[in-house]
Amino acid sequence: MTEPAVHPGGLGEVPGARDIRRYTAQAANARGGASLGSLLASVYYAVITIGIAIGMALGFAQAMRVALPPEPDVQSPLSLSLATLVVVIIVALAGTLVSLAGRLGPVGAGGAEAAWWLPLPVDRRGLLRPAARRLPLVAALVSAILVGLLDAGLLADSGPRVVHVVITSALVGAGIVLLAALAQSRGVSRSATALTGDLILGAAPVAAVGLALSGWSLDEVPTLPWYGAAVAAVLLAGAGVLVDRRLHRIPTRSLRESGSVATQAVGAAVSLDSRELGRALTDGAARTTRRRISRLRTARGPASAVVTADLVVLRRSLRHMVQLVVAALVPVLVSTVPQLASSAGVLLALLVAGYVAMSATGEGARRAQMAPILDRLLPLDAKTIRRLRMVVPAIAMLAWSVVAFGAVGRWTGDTTAWIVLGIAATPVWAAAAVRSSYRPAPDWAGPLVSTPMGALPTGVGAVLARGPDLVVLGLLPVWIAVLLRTVNETMIVVQAGLSAIAFGIASSIATGTFMERMLASQEEMEKKAKK
Repeated sequence: MTEPAVHPGGLGEVPGARDIRRYTAQAANARGGASLGSLLASVYYAVITIGIAIGMALGFAQAMRVALPPEPDVQSPLSLSLATLVVVIIVALAGTLVSLAGRLGPVGAGGAEAAWWLPLPVDRRGLLRPAARRLPLVAALVSAILVGLLDAGLLADSGPRVVHVVITSALVGAGIVLLAALAQSRGVSRSATALTGDLILGAAPVAAVGLALSGWSLDEVPTLPWYGAAVAAVLLAGAGVLVDRRLHRIPTRSLRESGSVATQAVGAAVSLDSRELGRALTDGAARTTRRRISRLRTARGPASAVVTADLVVLRRSLRHMVQLVVAALVPVLVSTVPQLASSAGVLLALLVAGYVAMSATGEGARRAQMAPILDRLLPLDAKTIRRLRMVVPAIAMLAWSVVAFGAVGRWTGDTTAWIVLGIAATPVWAAAAVRSSYRPAPDWAGPLVSTPMGALPTGVGAVLARGPDLVVLGLLPVWIAVLLRTVNETMIVVQAGLSAIAFGIASSIATGTFMERMLASQEEMEKKAKK
């Protein structure tokens, strides 16, 4: 029989912060039923999985670098070096890290910790110290891995050079999170920190376009000199000590909100629920009040009310607006870099950037799927609602298509035809956004499969494919056109037909896959035949 966990202090004595943390861990372990062997097995499994993933990513990056065409001797009027593009990606990753640090805290206490720990009459620094150390260490590790893969895979630098880049990126990643923690301890709102990160992320591709126009480029990723890295490490240690001394000054409300968002985001990531993850990151840094109230003058009826609501949701989400801008400039940058401007590179950039932009436009539909309050109040049927939900994604993706397909047209030398093809493909993006927003949840009551993320339902892959399947199948003319580097009238007509089919599929309110509906209809026919 497992002995119950009790607090280590004597009767009537107030335990210290470390004792409270230890008691909480002992109580959780006593009720969790996990042994030391299972813990070591899980750690071993995680390390092996991460190592395999890093090896596969490095091999893919090196294979892609070998497959890239050599840089031409004659530079075009609008070109960008591969090293400059890698630096732009690193700056965008830094902006993403700042944004995530603002949305997740970086210091927080969620769930039972916030309910029990924060009101206790003990030193709050000792309670929050592990949470304050966790995110800087994770940021340093992830930054080192990602930047190291970019430098070793795409730029093929030597071993000492890659180590130098990895150390610099780890120091910068940890420093960014520590600065965000200092800002949090001084009362800076989490929304302001997240806004700073979003602006950095949006400025990265814009700066890249400016560098391409000016003809200025880099030859390698900038790094700190070795003595600079040592000085930076000392400064980081000092910043960590300063953050530790200011932990008690972080407001309780900020700690609760940060911990709640982090718990929600972790749960969504483990469950592979991208919709819940997006809601956690979006609502986690949203303002509670607004200075300006929109009068919604465009809402003149039920149909216009649905479209207006989606437009307001998109307009008020700065993260999604920045996501649209960045996604629109990705094909421009890829078609500008001589070593990436191949058919495969441009096609990959077009599809990935389009999917990122598409996911940003479907926030209104995702919220309606979670809480269909407006849909139930208006005198509109479900199929009409889904069709109206495609209006805002179609408008946003039309603007994206003009920029992205215009860049592809500049790359091939026929801008007008490519823009027409992009306009014809716009309904596919809008339909995929609505289809992915209204996808059903995985069936957790069925059989489960063991994965590195934990136990997952067997049909989770089919659920996640709802939305991307329309992008893959509905854009086949775009695939062919990019690979052949040409557009003709037949491709445009076929693309328009596939867009109409995608519109019909996204308008359907049927749940389940095609095979499931066929089996259900067959069972109904058999029951009727028996009667």
